[in-house]
Amino acid sequence: MLALLLAAPAATAAAAPPHAPLRDAAACGALAPGASAAAEAAIAAACAEVTAGTWYTWGGGHGAQPGATYGQIDPTDPDSAHDPERLGFDCSGLVRHAYARAAGSDILNGTASTQYYTHRAANRFTAAQGLAPLLPGDLLAWGRSDDLHHIAIYLGAGKMVEAKESGTRLMVSDVRLGGDYYGAVRVNTGAVTGNIHRTWGSGVWTKQAPSLAPAASTPSPARPPSACSARSTPNSWRPRATPTTSGPTCPTTRPG
Repeated sequence: MLALLLAAPAATAAAAPPHAPLRDAAACGALAPGASAAAEAAIAAACAEVTAGTWYTWGGGHGAQPGATYGQIDPTDPDSAHDPERLGFDCSGLVRHAYARAAGSDILNGTASTQYYTHRAANRFTAAQGLAPLLPGDLLAWGRSDDLHHIAIYLGAGKMVEAKESGTRLMVSDVRLGGDYYGAVRVNTGAVTGNIHRTWGSGVWTKQAPSLAPAASTPSPARPPSACSARSTPNSWRPRATPTTSGPTCPTTRPG
């Protein structure tokens, strides 16, 4: 009996989930001055999930509306085996949820890359600038310019709130400035005015700095003797949209 009593605390400790929510919740909040009211509201929304002990789930938080969803199995991560059974968020799902609560609308729907390159950026910060210019509520990103794989919310004092990885709950962590830390962005939750540059398609990203090199000028190739010259290569041939009123007429089907 004595042996059983002595073994009980150890068994209880072993059963405790990693990153116990109460421990992290005590440190979760804006830890430095200067944050906007919207940024503080986003932090409060994220910290409420930490307090609740919400799980990280791969693909979580990307439903039709912001909020926790059941995750998916990541084929590259065995720890994600239970994600379909857990209601939670992945990193960008948590950011989406937090800022939707702050702004009252779904302003940051998408992946970490989509969120970092948002047209709502009020300011951007490079990795070389470190944490000095950051304010609570800024978004921290990791990866390459064309493939940002992780994003978190800065709290101040070197801390962040994040959905880190499968098998863990949402947590407060020390900011990881080493490795592939890419930089940070400050989000404007209000009306966006002025010219807005947007891109469409996948694999499209913004360059970190403008190119100041003069544009190269190349002469146009000589025009072939006729619009349907036999010297034209097959790949350069295109059917005309409308017939011409003079000169040779191109065939309506591609020559064999």
